[in-house]
Amino acid sequence: MPTISACLIVKNEEKVLARCLACLHDIVDEIIIVDTGSTDSTKEIAKQYTDKIYDFTWIDDFAAARNYSFSKATMDYIYTADADEVVDEENRDKFIQLKKDLLPEIEIVQMKYANQLQYNTTYNFDVELRPKLYKRMRSFRWVDPIHESVMLDPIIYDSDIEILHLPESNHAKRDFDTFQKVIRSGNRLSKKLLHMYARELFIAGTDEDFLQAREYFEQVEADCSKEDLKPIQCVLTKCARIKGDSTSLLKHAIKNVAGDLTSAEVCYELGEYFFAIEDYKEATIWYYNAAYETASELNIHYSGDYPLKRLAECYENIGDQEQADAYRKLYQEWKLPETNN
Repeated sequence: MPTISACLIVKNEEKVLARCLACLHDIVDEIIIVDTGSTDSTKEIAKQYTDKIYDFTWIDDFAAARNYSFSKATMDYIYTADADEVVDEENRDKFIQLKKDLLPEIEIVQMKYANQLQYNTTYNFDVELRPKLYKRMRSFRWVDPIHESVMLDPIIYDSDIEILHLPESNHAKRDFDTFQKVIRSGNRLSKKLLHMYARELFIAGTDEDFLQAREYFEQVEADCSKEDLKPIQCVLTKCARIKGDSTSLLKHAIKNVAGDLTSAEVCYELGEYFFAIEDYKEATIWYYNAAYETASELNIHYSGDYPLKRLAECYENIGDQEQADAYRKLYQEWKLPETNN
């Protein structure tokens, strides 16, 4: 049976750490705790479950901390956990069974990350498959009987184990601060981080967060790849609407609407512009496009309940109560997709 190291990076997690480690301590074979500067009783709680506790000076880099935690692992597989996660009894049983049945050729196991939307996380589904269990040492193999090559893609298994994400607070402010620190250091965000920044803005950002991000998104717009343009246009359209800058709003929105695929977020922001100036008939056109003619780029609500709610309000202001009631019913009955497999 394979062995497992659980690796966590923590800071001031006294409220949730015991709950997490109690779920894991009899499933995994060692627990690695990397503390990035706790000032509460986090370390004392960790000592009840492991003696493998390491200090890591925080350098505004989660990847560096994760890599350090992985470097301390000694077992066959590494399970990466956050302190605010919980594995209930049903899924603990599934985890134990997985450990018994895990085939040696499997290099990554994905698990269902649940309860995503309660705290405005950067995902658009309540249950999202995530890689959670990694083989510590990869074995490279040659494949194909002719024109042979080394197989580089990992072998991934999608399990039905569900991990509950139960944070005590929203992490958006911390994330926005980190994005800005990276930008101020002179580094350009990777394609992945650019998309994550835009998505988190639309899911959890305040007007101030958008305006703080505006300068950077304007800088990268000029020389970004085609696939990066859509999220940038969404952010800059909303920034222009927040500032009341109709010229910039028109400039960024037209580029998006004239592209291959129009973003629901841009249509919704155009609706918001016309709603604010009480041109409700024009607003209904753009809210309708957001709800029915386009797909969301960053936040699924922008092609769902957000425009439906606004359509009800527009028709109420126009004086068409029948349409208002119909859209209000659609808004109230709209549901988020439960899973993204």
